[in-house]
Amino acid sequence: MRILLCGERYAPSVGGVQEVLKQLAERFVRRGHDVTVATSKLRDRNFSELNGVTIKEFEVAGNLVRGMVGEVEAYRRFVVEGAHDVIMVKAAQQWTFDALWPVLSEVKAGKVFIPCGFSRMYEPEFTEYFQELPGVLRQFEHLIFYASDYRDIEFAKRHGCTSYTIIPNGASESEFAHESDPSFRARHGIGPNELLFLSVGSLCEEKGHLETLKAFMAADLKNLPATLLLNCKEWEQEGRPRSARSDRRGWPQWKELLRQLYVQMGLLHMGLYILCRVLNKIGLDAKLGDRNHSDYRGEMIKAADQIRRQGTNKQVLITDLDRPEVVQAFLNADLYICASHIEYSPLVLFEAAAAGTPFLSVPVGNAEEIARWTGAGVICPAPQDERGYTVPDPACLAEHMAYLVKDRDRLREMGAIGRTRWGERFTWDHIAQRYERILIAASQELCKV
Repeated sequence: MRILLCGERYAPSVGGVQEVLKQLAERFVRRGHDVTVATSKLRDRNFSELNGVTIKEFEVAGNLVRGMVGEVEAYRRFVVEGAHDVIMVKAAQQWTFDALWPVLSEVKAGKVFIPCGFSRMYEPEFTEYFQELPGVLRQFEHLIFYASDYRDIEFAKRHGCTSYTIIPNGASESEFAHESDPSFRARHGIGPNELLFLSVGSLCEEKGHLETLKAFMAADLKNLPATLLLNCKEWEQEGRPRSARSDRRGWPQWKELLRQLYVQMGLLHMGLYILCRVLNKIGLDAKLGDRNHSDYRGEMIKAADQIRRQGTNKQVLITDLDRPEVVQAFLNADLYICASHIEYSPLVLFEAAAAGTPFLSVPVGNAEEIARWTGAGVICPAPQDERGYTVPDPACLAEHMAYLVKDRDRLREMGAIGRTRWGERFTWDHIAQRYERILIAASQELCKV
């Protein structure tokens, strides 16, 4: 079967969406399928094939709300005219999905869509987007959701979409089938009997690193030696797409960019976009209204210094480890902490379960469901704001951290249950087989899965 997967980012870019696409794509190849990924062009990608997966790059940026610039038409032609048996698009609110809206009816291949949570559903500027979305969803043969009770699946049900399947995320058996390396702790100055709390995520406010630090600072651990390891992937290292390049002859690149911004976004939004680009060029954050990553990291370091000065046997490690060492961090941790403000179905919670490490999470995305599925998690209450973002309470997190580590036998039991259930249900091999059945059915326009 000839499978086309469409996603805004792909390896070597790092992130949850990229990881899911990569795990599925490479397993489809191993199962005998011809797999191509359509994705953004990256500066640091110097290959067009990875582990049997063909990578087709397009210089495109944006979405329907911000406007899309670059090789949009070339991408549309590639999808419509390509000899694919089935296409699967991952995530709304980004160009590989949004660019297809006008041409979906022309696509002859079976079409499958993974909405990925609709993170912008409550943002005012996306109101019209979500008003038009039901008609778009109904043009897909099948939808795949990661959660049984979340805003995306409820939206689809409310608008009459009935052909869908719930498939959870997972963790890689090739990574987590290994035993923990006893030298990991020594390499990072962590005692063999010391409590190790772990959190992994990109360096941005939405991952809740500051709230995790404040909770660790406030947690009453009875002066037990404890380390909080925050592994923060720098945003710049994740591999942003390059600025979209014009494919319109006779226009210099920057003039075409401005023309498309003006047509699609209007004068005000064009000005904001240009300002963002200028700020980014001089090293400031590219998102207006957000603290830049340097300032945020500075606040994290300041909080870590406060913790060290407490004199309570606590230390903080802020790292950017390579992937094998991150896996060892999972395998060596006593408790994983998730204080994110917005998620859909956090891979890190499945990875904690796969490592045999229990987790403490705020109710973000379908974390509560993952805790039930795996038996490895405890949920700390937290409210949501008017835009649907979770608002972690460091004091509440601190109480839960202190309570959980009082009973290390319980932590070990939760971890063992999580690892067993992961092996039974949440390996990528198991999950890829479920996807494969759906793609085959969609290619045959049956979708009786």
